[in-house]
Amino acid sequence: MKTQEHVVKLDFSQEKATDFLLPKPAALSSFDCWKNLHFELHQQPKFDTPEHEGTWHVVAQGLSYLSAAQPSAGERWLDGKLSRERRDRGDIAIIPANVSQRCNWNTSAEFAILAIDPALLKQVGQDLVDPDRIQLIPRFMSEQDVLIQGIFSAVREELEFGKIGGDLLIDRLTTTLAIHLLRKYCTTQPKLSSYADGLSKSKLQQVTEYINSHLDRDLKLIELAGIAQISPYHFLRLFKQSLGITPHQYILQRRIEKAKYLLQHGQLSIADIAVRVGFCDRSHMTRCFKRIVGVTPKQLLPARSQ
Repeated sequence: MKTQEHVVKLDFSQEKATDFLLPKPAALSSFDCWKNLHFELHQQPKFDTPEHEGTWHVVAQGLSYLSAAQPSAGERWLDGKLSRERRDRGDIAIIPANVSQRCNWNTSAEFAILAIDPALLKQVGQDLVDPDRIQLIPRFMSEQDVLIQGIFSAVREELEFGKIGGDLLIDRLTTTLAIHLLRKYCTTQPKLSSYADGLSKSKLQQVTEYINSHLDRDLKLIELAGIAQISPYHFLRLFKQSLGITPHQYILQRRIEKAKYLLQHGQLSIADIAVRVGFCDRSHMTRCFKRIVGVTPKQLLPARSQ
């Protein structure tokens, strides 16, 4: 292995972060799409990387084999250990942040990577694991993880065919991935929750007041959990325990209620109201409005210009 001074840094907050490692650029990349999660799809000829380490945690998944019927043979040096990997379709490797590795592939292959910001793991796990003791276990690409495979598929599909609610979906997938890594691949086992009675009255008030003051924004689960100072995992469960609905359902209800008020008492157009209360556009608000209220926004307007 090379000396530490020659280990190349890989920073997924930078554009085209992996270009220096591989013969070809990524076939698909999520750079600048999401804040704490990065996805890349690669279709590469055989290659051998220099030794490198990333500032983010990386999960790699083997996919199809572009020029062979069998898995691509190759080796990986990871955290000072060498392994000849199986690399069956769907096999997962985990490369923690600040852990050095290099690898080679002796045939062309297709694979994908998901990189996740360590700061997010600390935020998600703040009441599950001591944030200063979050350390992931390196894993060679010789075993499968069904949940992570599903996350890879969902993230790739969203990047290729983005549909309505995409930001919310990615927010949930990112949180799910973070929790799964903490539960299954962390050197420190998560603590058992001591929460039993939902959010405290003061924390619930803080969260709901924040939601009502920021309905025009793309409100994230992790953002709301941060206000309550607990992990998104516990926040989701405790919020529902307190109000009987999920944060997403509550946000949607409040948007509809504010839209109803503006329709009946304001002078804004339906399109302007949609933006004011946080819907993508007029058609998005109309669909949600009709499903929940039973009538369209236009039908609720008083006798004035529609």
